[in-house]
Amino acid sequence: MPFLATQGDGSLALTIHVQPRSSRTCLCGIHGNALKMTITAPPVEGKANKEVVAFLAALLKIPRKDITIVSGAQSRTKRCRIGALTEDEARVRIASKIGLKG
Repeated sequence: MPFLATQGDGSLALTIHVQPRSSRTCLCGIHGNALKMTITAPPVEGKANKEVVAFLAALLKIPRKDITIVSGAQSRTKRCRIGALTEDEARVRIASKIGLKG
């Protein structure tokens, strides 16, 4: 999974490609080196970013405070920092939703 990597401080870096204003919020698969996600929120006033964080928190079963968008807040391609989760745990949880082998 090229979109997920452990950082030097033990946190995870997750690269996602977001498609806003979709009919539903879900993981769709892989887009280049990023995890593709569709969301219902429009990219206005931070609504899309809030939905991305909330969806990832629910998917990974961690608190929203443990997910931070570190780059790409105004872009479709975003890089998120995830704390309180190991890379193996994240891989299993993501793979189960998009049909990949962890």
